[in-house]
Amino acid sequence: MKKIGILFGMEDTFPQAFIDRVNQKAGKGIVAEAVKIDKVIQNQLTEYAVIIDRISQDVPFYRAYLKNAALTGTAVINNPFWWSADDKFFNNCLADQLGVPLPKTVILPSAEHPTDTTSKSFRNLVAPLDWEGIFDYIGFPAYMKPYAGGGWKNVYRLENKEEFFQKHPETGQLVMLLQEEIVFDEYFRVYCLGGKAVRIMEYEPRNPHHLRYVVDRAPASKKLLAKVKEYTLTLCKGLGYDFNTVEFAVRDGIPYAIDFGNPAPDADVNSVGQENFEWVVEEAANMAIRYAKAQKPGKMNLTWGTFMRGAVEATNRF
Repeated sequence: MKKIGILFGMEDTFPQAFIDRVNQKAGKGIVAEAVKIDKVIQNQLTEYAVIIDRISQDVPFYRAYLKNAALTGTAVINNPFWWSADDKFFNNCLADQLGVPLPKTVILPSAEHPTDTTSKSFRNLVAPLDWEGIFDYIGFPAYMKPYAGGGWKNVYRLENKEEFFQKHPETGQLVMLLQEEIVFDEYFRVYCLGGKAVRIMEYEPRNPHHLRYVVDRAPASKKLLAKVKEYTLTLCKGLGYDFNTVEFAVRDGIPYAIDFGNPAPDADVNSVGQENFEWVVEEAANMAIRYAKAQKPGKMNLTWGTFMRGAVEATNRF
């Protein structure tokens, strides 16, 4: 018997729907349940062939558990090693290499020194930074947001450099991105599962949270939707995420990737709506069943992106 587990936190609707769908579809030899952890012993196999991770970004204990599980053969979705190493600034750097349009972006040192450091720890950092060069490159209005993490926490829209210098000290020890504002005509949020299943959703980030998937716009062109799908697959395959959402702001017909490192994306029926919910439950179940059938006990069963695979291949040539 192969078990598929889902590890989750406060969300209610998706986890149980996922479990029920797998158990309806999987057939003999595969069963799904909520993950149960009573102890974690080094290098000891878990009972799960596959685990869908929805919460370890907020619980370091869970992330450590998943790394041990992956090492001993569990197919963890998403790869906990890559998720631990990833951040939004690197995502942008990689996306630029992959040829996906992006807003102009820079990374900024934290306004406050990190704990246990002093000004002596930053002797390699020019003070002051070339603020005028940074502002000339980005332009205003601009957005300032954390370089890692999810959601809309600590996000600022800044009209000018005076407002930047007023707001930046509020960010404390957070490392922030400063990013060009893309004034958009259309906006999409896109599910991508298993590196191939894509669901393009009309989205309005300026609406209240429960109304962001309720959009009153003319249908997008087939050409634009095809480009959004192409860029989504390019990004998710490059990063190696099995379960992700990508957001695009469309300016002058060009979809700019705004946010594309969301490995535990919103999948609540009350926000995404019934049709999108049904799609993500079905595709997540199909993916988990497929991965369970392919899983080899005691072997590494993780997905690695084209970036990491290419880096390993290059290293092996030396």
